Amino acid sequence: MVSWRDVPPASVVLVHGTEDFIAGRALENLRRKLRAESPQLEVTTVDASAYTAGQLTMLSSPSLFGEAKLIEVSALAAMNDDFLTEALAYLNSPEPDVVVALHHGGGTRGKKLLDAVKASGAPVVECLPLKKDQEKADFVGAEFRQAGRRIDPQAVRALVAAVGASLAELAAACSQLIADVPSAEGAASVSAAMVDKYYGGRVEATAFRVADAALAGNAPVALSSLRHALATGVDPVPLVAALAMKVRTLAKVHSARGSSAQIAKDLGMQAWQVDSARRDIGAWSAEALIRSIQVLADADAQVKGEAKDPVYAVERAVTVIATSARRR
Repeated sequence: MVSWRDVPPASVVLVHGTEDFIAGRALENLRRKLRAESPQLEVTTVDASAYTAGQLTMLSSPSLFGEAKLIEVSALAAMNDDFLTEALAYLNSPEPDVVVALHHGGGTRGKKLLDAVKASGAPVVECLPLKKDQEKADFVGAEFRQAGRRIDPQAVRALVAAVGASLAELAAACSQLIADVPSAEGAASVSAAMVDKYYGGRVEATAFRVADAALAGNAPVALSSLRHALATGVDPVPLVAALAMKVRTLAKVHSARGSSAQIAKDLGMQAWQVDSARRDIGAWSAEALIRSIQVLADADAQVKGEAKDPVYAVERAVTVIATSARRR
C-alpha cells in the first residue's frame, strides 16, 4: 500500500476504492511525478468497460521517439472480458518506459485482476472515504503542511464542521484559504476567526453548531440552528450522528480522571476533544446524559426509516438534550 500523496512510478499502479476525489488526486500526483521525470510524457486514457481487443498492446508499444508513456485505465469495476484477459497477460510482461495506472472504483467485478495486481507487488493506493472527523482534520492539516502553511487546531475543527461533508469541497476550501488568507489577512497561520469569516454562514448551518448549542443548554439557538440547517438541505441523519458523537464523548469523559493527554490516550481520542468535553461537562449530570443517550437512540432509528417524520424526531432529540443540560 502506498499513500495517494506520493504514488511511486511502476509498470502497473492500482488505484482502488470508492472515494473518487482521492483517486483523482492519486492519478494527478502520479502524472505530475512522471512529467517531472519525462516532460514529453505521452498520456492516454482507456475505458475498460468499452475496451477493444488489442488496444493495450497497441498503446504500450514503443513510440517512434521513445517517449515515456502513461496509460490511465478507468471503469475497471465494469471491465469487459477482453480487458480482463489482456490485462492479466500484460502483468506477466509489462513494457519498459510505460506506466499503466488502473482505477477500480470498488465492487467485486474484476477481483481476479485485482488479486493478480496485488500479488505482483505493484503499488496499491487505497481510496477510502474519510468518515471520521479526525481523519478529515488530518487531511486538512496535511493540505496546509504540503503548502508550507499553518492552521490552528480550532480552525481545523471549524473548517471540517463547515464543509466536511464532501472531501472535494473540503480540499477546495483549504486551497481557497491557503491562497486568499495571506493577502487578505497578512497572517502566517489560519485562525478559527478567518475560517468563520469565509465560511461562517456554512458553519452556522452545520450539525456541529446545532450539537454545540444543544449541549450548552441553549435550546433557542440549538433549535434555530437546526431549522436553518434543515432549510439549507442538511439531512437529519448526520444531525443525529453529530449529536450522538458529542453526547458519547461527554459520557466517556464524565467520570474520567487525569490529564487531558492521559484521558485522550486511554479513550482513543484527541486531547482537544477531551478539553472541549470538559468545558461542557459541568452542565451535565449522569442522569441527563443517560436520558440524552436514550432519546438519541430513538431518534437514530426514526431518521433511518422507522418514522414518517424524521424532522420531528431530530427536533425532539435536540429539545430534550438542550433542556437536559443546565444552561450556562
